[in-house]
Order: sequence, then C-alpha cells, then structure tokens
Amino acid sequence: MRNAMIIDGKDNVAVAIEPIAKGDTVTYLCDGQDVTLTAAQDITIYHKLAIRDIPAGEPVVKYGEHIGVASRDIKTGEHVHEHNVGSHRENLEAKA
Repeated sequence: MRNAMIIDGKDNVAVAIEPIAKGDTVTYLCDGQDVTLTAAQDITIYHKLAIRDIPAGEPVVKYGEHIGVASRDIKTGEHVHEHNVGSHRENLEAKA
C-alpha cells in the first residue's frame, strides 16, 4: 500500500500521505513503478522525507521545484523540514 507520494520524477523528497513510524516501509509511485524505502524517523502526515541522500547545500526538490537547500546532509528516509532545510531565494535581478 502506498503511504507517500511524489509529483515529479525530479523530486528528492516524498510527502507522507499517512503517519509513518520509524522503521516502516515507505512506498510511493515513481514513473509507473512502486518504489520502497525504510523510514529513518517518524514522519507526520503531509510532511516530507528524503527519498535519496541529499548532501548539504543541494536543493530540496518537491513537486519538481526547488523549495530550499539542505542545511546538512540528509539521509534517505529522514524527515525533511525546517530543522535541516534552509530557505532558498530566487535571484530575480539575474533574470532581468
């Protein structure tokens, strides 16, 4: 049974669609295939978890968009939230 979801194949986080306990199998659909991993921590419903290792400084990608930058190394299955993600401001002047 799927208990998490991603929207875009570029995502490096999934969203829990039900509460997930540490050690639970997390299952989500990616490119038509069920993918599984083990939750490294408890994940609150609608919170994010890493679907692969995310090194410090790398963008966190949800729904195909950069939503922040990893402020420390984040391991697969870890909760991804404000404690390990820094804000990412787009440089609008560079686009002008």
